[in-house]
Amino acid sequence: MFSVLLGLAGALVYGAADFFGGIAAKRISALKVTAIGAASGLVLLLLLLPLTGGTWSAEAVALGALSGISGALAISLLYACLAIGPMSILSPLTAVISAMVPLTAGVLRGERLPPLGYLALGLALLAVVLVGFVPDRGAVRPSAKALAMAVGAGSLIGVFLIVIDLTPSDSGVVPLIANRTVNATLMFTTIGVLALVASRRRRADAAVVGPPAHVARWSPGLRLAIAGGTLDATANVLILLGLRAGDLSIMAVLTAMYPAGTIILAAVLLKERITPTQGIGLALALTAAAMLALI
Repeated sequence: MFSVLLGLAGALVYGAADFFGGIAAKRISALKVTAIGAASGLVLLLLLLPLTGGTWSAEAVALGALSGISGALAISLLYACLAIGPMSILSPLTAVISAMVPLTAGVLRGERLPPLGYLALGLALLAVVLVGFVPDRGAVRPSAKALAMAVGAGSLIGVFLIVIDLTPSDSGVVPLIANRTVNATLMFTTIGVLALVASRRRRADAAVVGPPAHVARWSPGLRLAIAGGTLDATANVLILLGLRAGDLSIMAVLTAMYPAGTIILAAVLLKERITPTQGIGLALALTAAAMLALI
């Protein structure tokens, strides 16, 4: 029951993080959003370390660093595709892929559930599909580029979950600190290299972009990126605790419900329409979560 609650909470927070990250990526690049989010998340995790504790070991740091590489690539792709949109389609597609990868790994590792558990997992996956793949004629269809990025992001998120699940049980948030450190280093290094290359190409007209316009565009994106990174780190902590309390296969499917948070925020703040099919999907998601809680 406790692991299910952690999974659901983590999924909703993930959804909120993706919403703010996707909006930020429309104002500044997805790479910058990922880098800023990694840095702000790292600050939060360092503040939590004295409260949560954790044993620093080579295994915890190495696995955390490995998850940081997959996480950096995953979030960059995810924010980029969400910036293209539509969020209500691409977010659930990423979720389906992110669930299937660790779910398959968990089954191969020998995880077994009672019949009710498998029924619940099936309903949860169906819920994600109904929420995301809207059959209405008026629904906006994503481009092939956005679909490819969503599939790539989902696969890498699945790898992240598998690696984090392998971390030592006494490591606390240490693997996540290593994750964010590697993530931030990779992203800021990439941004720095790209900035150097770009500056050499446009030295002649570098002064064309005035400071006021730059600040006006950067500041809102910066705040949104910080918010998204903080929420994402919070979700990581919740999911890590859930993985240590429950099975990878269950947590993977629960985490895949994160589009609910994205879609709800998109409906409230962006006025994106929630169709009857999506409403049924959200209801099935809640039903599946209740069934998993009974296992």
